[in-house]
Amino acid sequence: MAIVLGPNQYGKAETRVVRVYRDDGRHELRDLNVSTVLRGDFADAHTHGDQVNVLPTDSQKNTCFAYAKEKGVGEIEDYALDLARHFVDDIRSVTTARVEVEEYPWERIRVGGQPHPHAFARASSEVRTAAATVIGRHGRGTWYRIVSGLDGLVVMKSTGSEFHGFLKDRYTTLAETDDRILATSLTARWRYQIHRAKPKSWDEAHSQIRQILLERFAGVHSLALQQTLWEMGKAVLAARDDVAEIRLSAPNRHHFLADLAPFGLDNPGEVFFAADRPYGLIQATVQRDDAEDAGPAWDSAAAFA
Repeated sequence: MAIVLGPNQYGKAETRVVRVYRDDGRHELRDLNVSTVLRGDFADAHTHGDQVNVLPTDSQKNTCFAYAKEKGVGEIEDYALDLARHFVDDIRSVTTARVEVEEYPWERIRVGGQPHPHAFARASSEVRTAAATVIGRHGRGTWYRIVSGLDGLVVMKSTGSEFHGFLKDRYTTLAETDDRILATSLTARWRYQIHRAKPKSWDEAHSQIRQILLERFAGVHSLALQQTLWEMGKAVLAARDDVAEIRLSAPNRHHFLADLAPFGLDNPGEVFFAADRPYGLIQATVQRDDAEDAGPAWDSAAAFA
């Protein structure tokens, strides 16, 4: 029996890149968190400590900063794709590169009712995400996939949600309900069909998909969070031919009716206790049955081990 090296990768995680555009005294701010992952001919680094094919992670960090200056930060999908193509096209030992970008939103502080030219406040806890995966073929990064998304989209509906008819065993204590609060902090990732229908604008696509998710969450009379996720994902694919699949992850932010009976008070669905844990975690993928191959588009660093 031989012991051999299996799949391996390395990169620089969470490089914080803040790009300030100083045009005409009115500054624009882009706040990014960038992670790079490289795969390729790195076996000797593991088995013999030979670093001849290893581009230092510090160099990867520096590249993130240099590209923010030289090429700028436009749509984060393009920024991620430019970086990934560079690592595949220009670094001979790299066969596959993945670049993940998170963008944190800022809004201008208003002073005297007017937006300040260079003072900002964090807009929300929501984060926009993008990941570009590039595979080299014949020395060039010709195969690529883009996965966009969002984290921390916190939504709630105070009615229009039920949960009953579920499987019960001897440990079940949960009461059935035909009226409950439904709340979650949504994570969504969608993969584009790049070679079939690339979007004209990543920003416009992201904005529309986010709005579709919100509208379907609000509009669906939910019999379960699972059903809500299915309807949200299905609506995105119905509206956008350029999306091959969407993955949704939704922790159920439970709200339990507070017992006010000891105080002689009735509580007809008005006062709740918001529990942060434990929570149900509901996850689903909605996809086209004829979508182009995803390849390693979903192989993030976090999912490796």
